Amino acid sequence: MARKPNSEELEQRVKELGHEIVKRKRAEEALRKRENYFRSLLYSIHEDILVIDSDYRTTDVNNTFMITSGLKRVDVIGRHCFEVSHGYNEPCDRRGEECMLREVFEKGEPRNCRHKHQHVDGSKIWVDILLSPLRDEKRKVAHVIEAIRDVTDLVMAEEKYRLLVENASDAIFIAQDEAVKFQNPKAEEMLGYSAEELAKIPFINLIHPEDRDRILDMHSRRLAGEELPSTYSFRMVNKTGKELWAQLNVVLVTWEGRPATLNFLRDMTTQKKLEAQLQQAQRLEGLGTLAAEITHNFNNLLVSIQGNASIVLLDIDSSHPHYKNLKNIEKQVQSGSKLTAQLLGYAREERYEVKPISLNQLVKEISDSFGMTKKEIRIHQELAEKLYGIKVDEGQIEQLLLNLYVNAADAMPGGGDLFLKTMNVTDEDMTGKPYEPKPGNYVLLTVRDTGVGMDKKTMEHIFDPLFTTKGISKGTGLGLASAYGIVKAHGGYIDVDSEKGHARPPRLSPAERDDGGQGTTFSIYLPASERKVEKPVKSAEHIIEGTGTILLVDDEEEVLDVGVQLLKILGYTALEAKGGREAVEIYQKNKDKIDMVILDMIMPGMGGGEAYDRMKEINPGIKVLLSSGYSIDGQATEIVARGCDGFIQKPFNVKELSQEVRKILDS
Repeated sequence: MARKPNSEELEQRVKELGHEIVKRKRAEEALRKRENYFRSLLYSIHEDILVIDSDYRTTDVNNTFMITSGLKRVDVIGRHCFEVSHGYNEPCDRRGEECMLREVFEKGEPRNCRHKHQHVDGSKIWVDILLSPLRDEKRKVAHVIEAIRDVTDLVMAEEKYRLLVENASDAIFIAQDEAVKFQNPKAEEMLGYSAEELAKIPFINLIHPEDRDRILDMHSRRLAGEELPSTYSFRMVNKTGKELWAQLNVVLVTWEGRPATLNFLRDMTTQKKLEAQLQQAQRLEGLGTLAAEITHNFNNLLVSIQGNASIVLLDIDSSHPHYKNLKNIEKQVQSGSKLTAQLLGYAREERYEVKPISLNQLVKEISDSFGMTKKEIRIHQELAEKLYGIKVDEGQIEQLLLNLYVNAADAMPGGGDLFLKTMNVTDEDMTGKPYEPKPGNYVLLTVRDTGVGMDKKTMEHIFDPLFTTKGISKGTGLGLASAYGIVKAHGGYIDVDSEKGHARPPRLSPAERDDGGQGTTFSIYLPASERKVEKPVKSAEHIIEGTGTILLVDDEEEVLDVGVQLLKILGYTALEAKGGREAVEIYQKNKDKIDMVILDMIMPGMGGGEAYDRMKEINPGIKVLLSSGYSIDGQATEIVARGCDGFIQKPFNVKELSQEVRKILDS
């Protein structure tokens, strides 16, 4: 029989039990305080929070969730998480293999995901969910805390920027470790590679070999944190081998936790081409000015040579031993004059007499003449009916056609085919050009050969004066330069398209010859004219003598000397002035007996324009023949428009001088 505890033992047991009760109450109180503390934390968090047990039932939620979802606690507590998350009216069993909540309970590791949630009102939002395990005293996952953040605005923004990136006109890509990690469709289109191919190709391989070192160096320095210009241009080579000019704008970013660059790549190939064409045009303008100045001085020399030869020839006949030599001098002066005319044509200084003509008629005439001398070349004409007239200088257009025909013949040394075509067009048909054509109607002439064509470098210089591929002994390099200037002087445009290759054999069928293969095509656009075409009027062929007093004004002593002699031989009394100021003084003193003034346009001090105005103030009825080594364009046109009676181009011979003088005196 067990012994009953004595009073002391009972007292001790009671004390121990009391201590245990106090301890337990304290523990319960501490636990209650801790639960209240964590519940306060739970309720104070501004993200939606749910506490879910191992049966996937919601055991607690914070106020933020109820406000956000529009649910009451009674609608949430005790319900399965998938009923709460996906809407009470749209149950979805998420306890399958894809459920991340299950993974957290089994593995005890946090997980996160993004999907749509539905409210009780049927509206849906995008949310990011963070699932965190909550363990009991045995370290077993007893609950999972589900933190829900509304990221609808972020998702919408991401979608917006995704659309912007995918539809951007610039190539956009991320580069890391010298490889493309991400690219938009434009990058694939520009470079010609698929996303899979770009991921395997080092980005440096896409850069032109001559630019690689520079770009790689800049890329490395930028990743190292060095401040460099964010935009730079270089050449790239796409999958087909085509060279592209690209402008790159680079921004440092982090990609998958490591430094990378966000790149915006713009195709600048067309712009670079236009810039090159603009620079070419500006260079040609400068060369044109130089060509005009050289021609002016050269023409003054030719005037002296021509004049002296004419004076001697007037006193001898064909039996004289020096007659042939003098005629050869005249012939060479004419050759020199044609050479300077081409220079003036290039400089747009060569428009003498502008009138409406038929381009078709001129093409036929020049083609017939050219075909007789180049029988190894077959000429094919496709001339439009009812072609617009063009208001031009006929001589210049003849020169233009001849220059183009000769250029084509040089490209086909063994013979070939020359295709000539005319048609009516408007400025709207001239889109995509490196220039902005003036609105209106144009006549288009295309001259296409089946020759060897030209490479890119040659095409860049074909309109340069003195540039030739035939060697100095065989060409002057002025033919196409003159053609360029003539077209521009008439307000037109000229294009060239060519491909380097072998000349096609001349013995081909018409279809084979017209297959658009290698060769060169010149396209000339000339402004159309509504005026009726005029028939040419031939001038007199003989020397016309006369009487009267003529004041000859020129700053070149040789020109004055020979000019005075020529005027005297023609029967006139000649006065001379070495410049504009002296001319005004002489005219002031002799205005009553001077019948006419031959006035040089370009002179130091007082030029021909100012001298003309001063003399016209003295005598409003003054008769003036303007003379210049330049053409009638530009300043000469302005002077003629102010009342000047005529213009004669240097160099001129005695016959031309006699006719112009007589025409003005008899008017």
